[in-house]
Amino acid sequence: MKSYGHLYEQICSFENLLLAARKAQRGKRFRENVGRFNLGLERELLALQEELRGQTYRPGGYREFKIFRPKACPGPRSGERLISAAPYRDRVVHHALCNVIEPLFDRTFIHDSYACRKGKGTHRAVNRLTAFCRRSRYALQCDIRKYFPSIDHEILLGLISRKIRDKQVLGLIRVILDASNPQEPVPDLYFEGDDPAAALARRRGIPIGNLISQFFNRNEPDNWNDNNGFRCAQDSRRAGGLCPSP
Repeated sequence: MKSYGHLYEQICSFENLLLAARKAQRGKRFRENVGRFNLGLERELLALQEELRGQTYRPGGYREFKIFRPKACPGPRSGERLISAAPYRDRVVHHALCNVIEPLFDRTFIHDSYACRKGKGTHRAVNRLTAFCRRSRYALQCDIRKYFPSIDHEILLGLISRKIRDKQVLGLIRVILDASNPQEPVPDLYFEGDDPAAALARRRGIPIGNLISQFFNRNEPDNWNDNNGFRCAQDSRRAGGLCPSP
């Protein structure tokens, strides 16, 4: 797998930060916090640039709220879900990071991964799955329970480091992960060879609602597709798969 270095200065460049600010304000231009940031836009971006280059950048606290899905709705998605909103200046940093590293990862994702990707989306996923249905007799629908709250930070960083070898970029990602707020509790899971004490000390969970979380969760299981005729369409933590025989 090809890995990339010398990316950090691209992230810190004023042009990239300005592009990130423009993306972050889409649909939010008239909010008070966005207006305050834009009122001194050049000053704010230069301050962020200085913090990033000096590696003194520290994210702010998250604003938390819950959304509810009626229990009458079928499936594991019913009930409440914790949403975490990062401060606006931190969202600018998230966009600046994704502007540079997302294209490097996107070209390695399987074709039938549809969550939060340009030219993909829900409608294309539905159309693709419909086409699979016409050629298949058996179906499997999966939804990973408490997916975002259960993501292990160290495992996630290990997966990212296969592609990104720039230590400053990895350091920035760790800063963002370490600053995340506690997520919903999930049962402790242990596998053969795990050290229970080490597992308890490791952070798990990334905030639902972050742009960067939507990017982090896409380390796709490529071997799902084209395996004995099994066809799969994925959307974040959910997947639908079909095959002509059991």
